[in-house]
Amino acid sequence: MSNTNILLKRAEEQFLKREYSNAMKIYSLILKDDPKLKDAKVGVYLSDMGLDSDEDAQALFSYYQAIKDSSEDAEEIIDQLMQSIYSAKVVIQQELFDVLDEAEMEDGIRYSDFMNLVKDKGSFKEAFEDILFSTRVILHSKDEFIDFIKRLVNEGYNDMALKYLDALADNFSNDQSIYSLYELATKDKRS
Repeated sequence: MSNTNILLKRAEEQFLKREYSNAMKIYSLILKDDPKLKDAKVGVYLSDMGLDSDEDAQALFSYYQAIKDSSEDAEEIIDQLMQSIYSAKVVIQQELFDVLDEAEMEDGIRYSDFMNLVKDKGSFKEAFEDILFSTRVILHSKDEFIDFIKRLVNEGYNDMALKYLDALADNFSNDQSIYSLYELATKDKRS
């Protein structure tokens, strides 16, 4: 049995034990040596999905195991299924934001309106301090969230940025760009 097959078997065992982080690391090691290996690519995708949705990942893994030897386009089928699941989650998340938007408009200011206030004031810090105790900023997308957190950190509001991250990071699953914001917000504190 080759080293790749041993690692692949180990990764699958970790996946089935629901140790998705470990499985992803092993699949990634395999891909370093063999970047086109279908089983490793699917394994990375499904391990990442498992971190977010255990049932979906396990179901797709079982389905992939069943069709991988009988269908030449098994990888493509799994990819399409994963994209469908992801798209459905994005739609649900957007619908949730829309419902919350209507309810929260009385209690806050849209990020785009807040950024207009920043332009008028000429300073993020001054605009933020003006609204800090009277209203809250309503964020509607990951891009707004990322921009807002970066601006808070740049102005020295690291603790506030961490509070926003703690409160809202789950909405963006295991997105590495969100995790990097934690590093940005805590960087000055470690120095």
